[in-house]
Amino acid sequence: MLKIYNTLARDKQEFVPIEPNKVGMYVCGMTVYDYCHLGHARVMVVFDMVYRWLKASGFDVNYVRNVTDIDDKIIRRAAENNESIYALTQRFIDAMHEDADALGVQRPDHEPRATQYVPEMLDMIARLEQNGLAYKAADGDVNFAVRKFDGYGKLSGKSLEDLRAGERVNVNDGKSDPLDFVLWKHAKEDEAAEVQWDSQWGRGRPGWHIECSAMGSKLLGPHFDIHGGGADLQFPHHENEIAQSEGAHQCSFVNYWMHNGFVNVDKEKMSKSLGNFFTIREVLKKYDAEVVRFFILRAHYRSPLNYSDAHLDDAKGALDRLYTSLKFSPSSGSGRTDLMDWNTPHAARFKAAMDDDFNTPEAMAVLFDLAAEVNRSQSVAAATQLKTLAGVLGLLQRDPVEFLQGGATVSGLDDAGINAQIEARTAAKQVRNFAEADRIRKELLEAGIVLEDSAAGTTWRRA
Repeated sequence: MLKIYNTLARDKQEFVPIEPNKVGMYVCGMTVYDYCHLGHARVMVVFDMVYRWLKASGFDVNYVRNVTDIDDKIIRRAAENNESIYALTQRFIDAMHEDADALGVQRPDHEPRATQYVPEMLDMIARLEQNGLAYKAADGDVNFAVRKFDGYGKLSGKSLEDLRAGERVNVNDGKSDPLDFVLWKHAKEDEAAEVQWDSQWGRGRPGWHIECSAMGSKLLGPHFDIHGGGADLQFPHHENEIAQSEGAHQCSFVNYWMHNGFVNVDKEKMSKSLGNFFTIREVLKKYDAEVVRFFILRAHYRSPLNYSDAHLDDAKGALDRLYTSLKFSPSSGSGRTDLMDWNTPHAARFKAAMDDDFNTPEAMAVLFDLAAEVNRSQSVAAATQLKTLAGVLGLLQRDPVEFLQGGATVSGLDDAGINAQIEARTAAKQVRNFAEADRIRKELLEAGIVLEDSAAGTTWRRA
């Protein structure tokens, strides 16, 4: 039985979908005004992993990940670049897709853009106004009346008293209460016509929070199974989504809330506002995309992920070891989990780990145990199982030789890469493939790496 840590319940809960064998899942996507950084990569990879495991578990999944293509940051960046909103957002949507494809992230079933769902947002705002939860302020904005919604703060654990204590002292934005948030922003004189829509409250554009509520409700219904995103979205974005959606539809919004942890640099959250971020493109210039995916998934999705070259180098060495185990095994693994016997020991351990709130570190431990078995026995069955289970995580689906060569010469290998080559040589010798073992020794020697064999094993030094 799959268990998911539900942020709303603050506990792991058995996953029971609203409709048997079907799952509706919404994940907050990117705001497209710049290139994606590693924090965005983690969101994409983590929920791609969740999507894959749900499907491998037999669920019919309807996965929605939105694109925010109208936002204050987008408007400012387009003005700075002297380009249209559409040109800016389309450019970075294309870049986002390139990055996601490189990381092995499957496209969601739906990828709605906020600008395509303005009528649904207006309908939701009208419902909120009819239900006494929204009002037009003196400045022309339409706001949500937080204090009129019972249960505000149930996701984040924040009370109205705590929020009131931390509010701004001087608020001159026309709100009836400083805690209220905007649903519809009135049009500004200096804003382009392409970011303005007609409404019963005057021309304007939607607030950020209402966008996800409207898109999720339209594509998955007013009540669905899973809502995900980064931990930074828990408050206020997801809290406000709950208030808007439940206030408009008068029913529960989401059953299971999932939040992935931050990517940290020097113990601080990686973010554009802090200026300590690395774009996916920058990282991929130095590291193979599968290494980055492996680096993200080797940590539990809820734990902090500390970025450094040393950690990525270590991830590369570990992934090399897995591919090395497949190098001499003619695995014909199809990657089809529907053909997997989940009662076999390794598969059962893998499934138990993934069913325990997507425990990818433990699932990867199973992969390394399988790799060790392949190295010992050269079992085609074990190699096939290794490739199939890894495929659930989007790993080990490439030709091992091509991956290990990586388009680079041995002289470009770091210590972990050299050790991986030595392990490959040892595995070749174990199955009496001495020609391959000699080839690896010769290749390393040509790169200035001298191997020294002894009863204790093989060591190396640079010539």
